[in-house]
Amino acid sequence: MSLNLSLAMGRYDRTAAIVDGRVQIDGVDPIPMLQTPEEMFFRAFRHQAYDISELSLSSYAISVARGDPHYVAVPVFLSRAFRHTSAYVRTDRGIDRPEDLKGRRIGIAEYQLSANVWLRGILEDDHGVKPSDVTWVRGGMDTPGRPEKIKVDLPTDVTVEAAPEGATLNQMLMDGEIDGFIGPRWPRCFAEGHPHVDRLFRDSVAAAEDYYRRTGIFPIMHVLGVRRTLADEHPWLPGALLKAFTEAKRLAQEALQDTSATKVTMPFVEDNLNRAQAMMGPDPWTYGVTDANARVLDTFLGYHAAQRLSPRRVTVDELFHPSTVEAYSL
Repeated sequence: MSLNLSLAMGRYDRTAAIVDGRVQIDGVDPIPMLQTPEEMFFRAFRHQAYDISELSLSSYAISVARGDPHYVAVPVFLSRAFRHTSAYVRTDRGIDRPEDLKGRRIGIAEYQLSANVWLRGILEDDHGVKPSDVTWVRGGMDTPGRPEKIKVDLPTDVTVEAAPEGATLNQMLMDGEIDGFIGPRWPRCFAEGHPHVDRLFRDSVAAAEDYYRRTGIFPIMHVLGVRRTLADEHPWLPGALLKAFTEAKRLAQEALQDTSATKVTMPFVEDNLNRAQAMMGPDPWTYGVTDANARVLDTFLGYHAAQRLSPRRVTVDELFHPSTVEAYSL
């Protein structure tokens, strides 16, 4: 008899085959819940609301470092992104290069967001901008107030201020009350074409390609997690999840390469796919603890510890259920 398990994740092409039933999870009859990262991460980390859930890599690493993770991860990386697209600045403040962020007030929704960990690490490694060089203003993007999903204790030299009561980061950026914003979502005023808000990296694609050629890193944002008590009771479950999600991703990639009719509502899909594969290989979005993914994860965990989000440096080996770090072969 199959396990009837709740499954929270985003609405992606790489998960569609699980939702519509083309790919079955061995031994599982899932109840899919397609939600935003903000909702499912808050509910997963505050209330352990799901049996299986997409998880923020950063928040999960915090729970592992503190020794109280309610979930154990599977190396299914449902979100990956080059975060050079995630920094926005006022163009009327003399911020022409990343180094100009020193001494500025920059908005963030949460300090612990994986995108912010990556971007702070890149800013320090590549441009000499330390987290302590910036005043971070934390608040809701479009709704006033937003708590950290897991409480964090930051170094004394890092300044994080709460946005004024009733204020939103989008409005503060529009009004010039902050000098910029970093985060996984673009601020609404940028999407609406505010004349004085633009990306810090104006050609973010060129910046990301240069970064990848130098480092070989395609940043990982989210992992898949299964309730630890379930994995203990059913040790076959994490491996079954890895198998099913890998097949669902394969079907999505196969569809992207079908040039008979574009499968997503955007032009130049085949051209961008060819460009990515030429730089990153035939499968740019790999799952599993490969050597390349282990290096990406280790870099992230190094940033996470250096930024004092985790009280100790977590190792890659601690992140994943043992049954998902190796596979059988014929």
